Amino acid sequence: MRKALVVLSGGQDSTTCLFWAADKFGKENVSAVGFDYGQRHKIELKCAKEICADAGIPYEVIPTPIINQLSVSSLTRADIPVEETKPEGAPPNTFVEGRNLLFLSYAAIYSKTHGITDIVTGVCETDFSGYPDCRDIFIKSLNVTLNLAMDYNFVIHTPLMWINKAQTWKMADDLGVLDIIRDKTLTCYSGVLGEGCGHCPSCTLRKRGYDEFIKMKEGK
Repeated sequence: MRKALVVLSGGQDSTTCLFWAADKFGKENVSAVGFDYGQRHKIELKCAKEICADAGIPYEVIPTPIINQLSVSSLTRADIPVEETKPEGAPPNTFVEGRNLLFLSYAAIYSKTHGITDIVTGVCETDFSGYPDCRDIFIKSLNVTLNLAMDYNFVIHTPLMWINKAQTWKMADDLGVLDIIRDKTLTCYSGVLGEGCGHCPSCTLRKRGYDEFIKMKEGK
């Protein structure tokens, strides 16, 4: 059976992907990694660790401080407030330059040394904040590059790439983990667990998707 590695931040999307991977590959064939890159809210790593412990899935944190040293973002600098509206023609100031490129590259190195072929990430191009490293074309390009760089047949899975937040909530519900995703994940840019602060861009997107999901489920 193929083994899968999930890039897990402890947020809604990556945690949904964790349980998607457990369902697809079998829990015994899934492990997860998180990255300590100097993010403002280290609680996300604690969330990921606890979720994996409860699920019986191995989880390891990889230190990547270079990201914090090179990239200036409101998610890595306490003195930069999170923008609540996206500037026209540019990514929001929550964008961490090169983060997914490095995360997936490190995940690939980890995977090869552990005999893992499949890498799972929660990036999405449908409901997203304009981050260029969440696009399908980037993932496909990187998949080819990693395969060539390491002479290894990686497959990068993006289960959420073409679905919106309401459909992501539905996926969690279908997998039987809706309560875990709703109550135990950290998606909020202000570092508030579960429902979050309610007004940052991430919380707004999450709540709008949840409300749409509930209406869809109730047939309204």
